Amino acid sequence: MKYGSLILEKKEYVYLKRILNISGYTGDHQTQQSLMKLSEELKTATIIDDSEMPDDVIRFNSKVTLVFDSGLEKTLQVVIPVDKDVHKNKISILTPMGSALMGYSKDDLIEWDFPKGKLKMKITNVIQEETFSDFDTVV
Repeated sequence: MKYGSLILEKKEYVYLKRILNISGYTGDHQTQQSLMKLSEELKTATIIDDSEMPDDVIRFNSKVTLVFDSGLEKTLQVVIPVDKDVHKNKISILTPMGSALMGYSKDDLIEWDFPKGKLKMKITNVIQEETFSDFDTVV
């Protein structure tokens, strides 16, 4: 891990903790496991101001390019639950893939349990899209 722990912006951290509490870790067993793992990682995350956020850290609305061990390359956007759209490769933070990526950065290697088994992937690019300035309006 490039920065030693997950890196999260303050407002996004609060919002993420809030939606994790509201979700009650619902969904299938694998989704529950992923959300619980994310919740555990949040306990040691580094929380910083927006002005200090590195550009290469995955946050809400980041477009992320991944390369899997199989060689498959995929670009996804991590979004809040209401903005998910599978057809546009927008994945909710409450999915196993979304929860696996949040707070990691470019060049990090991730190993995560997914519904089809454990996968290893490398983050090869992170592009920041507009983020929300006030998360209270989306909860």
